[in-house]
Amino acid sequence: MARKEDQLNQSQKLLAIRRMPSLLEYFSYNCNFMGILAGPTCSYNDYIAFIEGTPYRHRDLETKGKVNGKSRLNDPSPNTEVIRKLATCFISLLVFLSVCKVCPVERNVDDDFIATTPFYAQVVYLYLSMLTTRPKYYFVWTLADAINNAAGFGFNGYDSNGLPRWDLISNLRIMNIELATSFKVFLDNWNIQTAHWLKRVCYERCPYNPTAATFLLSAMWHGAYPGYYLTFLTGIVITLAARAVRHNVRPYFLGSPALKFVYDVITWAATQIAICYTVVPFVLLSVGPSLKFYRSWYFCIHIGCILLAIALPVKPRHLRLKEQQPAVQPSLESTDSNRNQKQKTT
Repeated sequence: MARKEDQLNQSQKLLAIRRMPSLLEYFSYNCNFMGILAGPTCSYNDYIAFIEGTPYRHRDLETKGKVNGKSRLNDPSPNTEVIRKLATCFISLLVFLSVCKVCPVERNVDDDFIATTPFYAQVVYLYLSMLTTRPKYYFVWTLADAINNAAGFGFNGYDSNGLPRWDLISNLRIMNIELATSFKVFLDNWNIQTAHWLKRVCYERCPYNPTAATFLLSAMWHGAYPGYYLTFLTGIVITLAARAVRHNVRPYFLGSPALKFVYDVITWAATQIAICYTVVPFVLLSVGPSLKFYRSWYFCIHIGCILLAIALPVKPRHLRLKEQQPAVQPSLESTDSNRNQKQKTT
């Protein structure tokens, strides 16, 4: 309602709200029973389309009664997907209750542990302790997703094999998280719907330093605990360093499958340790224990990432976008020229 069509990108056009919602629609969207406790967040257009029984219309998935090439007589049953997600919830809860007390995160800042444990063992324990905290998030987000699917919300068309997809509002992809080979891949698969919201309202609209602005907004969105801010400030540095490494180093490892495999193994290990290092303050919440942990590691990852970000240049996002525009423009002009030529011939 506030911006012209030609000012929007494809994602914004898809989710733009063209009229002011009624009071009933507004409170229905914000207070619906399916997501009021644990989410996940979803776009207003997706929710209203679900309520009105037209979940594909605004996403241009329908073509003469077909969805992604498959005839649609009615929505597929979510029962199989709900059962699968409930099984995932059960396993996640069982793992969390079984191992969370075996590897408490607080031990990473214990004086005796720091003084008597070799550094390599501290690294391994950090990974294991943070690994055991993730199943509780897997449980809550997967349960919330299953609740929405059970109500019929979350159908996202069909995949290339003709199987129904129920991931429209899924909040995580567990295997992609555990096998992530970059900081970005991890973040893209963790708390997905919140990440989409942050991208829409901040990253795509901020002309300069969108990465830093998005991380700071995310910290404020999470709450007032200082540990959140330490985590997201650290995330800014690590994201910039990871981007620099990917742009400057990765091309040298794409020459053969063997080199690519070596690169993936190294980046997987580096990503997992970097993630664990980053989110320790998020779990500890307080400034004192968080800084104590970082001091025990001599702020080594902070320092290393700052040096990498400085030493390996990456062009700012707005400059990369400007470089892409000339490449797109000739293509559009060529398409228009071909269309005009056909019209003349006709």
